[in-house]
Amino acid sequence: MKKIILAAIAVLAFANGHSQVEGKFRVGLDLGYTVPSNGGGGILFSIEPKYNIKDNMNVGLRIGAAAMVRDINTQGESTSAKISANGSYVGTYDYYFNKSGSSFVPYIGGGAGFYSIANVEFDNVQSSNDTVGLDASGKFGGLVRGGFEYGKFRMGLEYNLVPKSTLQNISGAEVGTIANSYLGIHLGFYIGGGKWGK
Repeated sequence: MKKIILAAIAVLAFANGHSQVEGKFRVGLDLGYTVPSNGGGGILFSIEPKYNIKDNMNVGLRIGAAAMVRDINTQGESTSAKISANGSYVGTYDYYFNKSGSSFVPYIGGGAGFYSIANVEFDNVQSSNDTVGLDASGKFGGLVRGGFEYGKFRMGLEYNLVPKSTLQNISGAEVGTIANSYLGIHLGFYIGGGKWGK
């Protein structure tokens, strides 16, 4: 992870200043690492078309996927589960603290939308009597985020707030819950939108 951050800083140090301009479209692409709220890890990818409603504000639609292995507690026992990619479709808003002529621009933002929840496959199920299923129905959730842009590059943190799902045994009885919220750390870039600073 340190190597990724150092590489990003090196690239950003040589980037030309670019910015967004009111009334223009831009598209962001991000790749990063996820940290589920109950332990584990994974990767994330998102594409986000945006419209600049002001020189320092935009609205967009983040279409993302997050593939994670999460730690799960069922009836006091801890196990790991393999998760296929969860999807998300989130309307977003970002506010930029840009100064005239500056290429380094911090931002904060948030959003709300729909998260599809993937099925769970457990690593250490002992027998057919231990089979556990997940209520994999989609959830409405939100996100809060912040970070900075430098030139056409972007680095940020986001926390996705997604309601828990229930775990059921083969008889349909609830045996626990699984947290769906996760932290994302991402690097990316955007195309279009105008220029920061120059």
